[in-house]
Amino acid sequence: MSYEEISRAVWRKSSLSGGNGGSCVEVASLNGRRVGVRDSKDRSGPALIFTSTEWQTFISGIKGGSFEDPAA
Repeated sequence: MSYEEISRAVWRKSSLSGGNGGSCVEVASLNGRRVGVRDSKDRSGPALIFTSTEWQTFISGIKGGSFEDPAA
């Protein structure tokens, strides 16, 4: 993974994140079927890189309620 690949990536933010004061993440599709995730407030900062399997597992967990607050 090179800085050049991350800097050229097309980053996108959820359309649902508009009114939350900037507390968002952005995602990008990368070479090798990987997914990058970064803080939208620090675009030149670090990015987390996930394999497609890791990303799909995470998305499935979100949809399945694995990350919901049990106190809510």
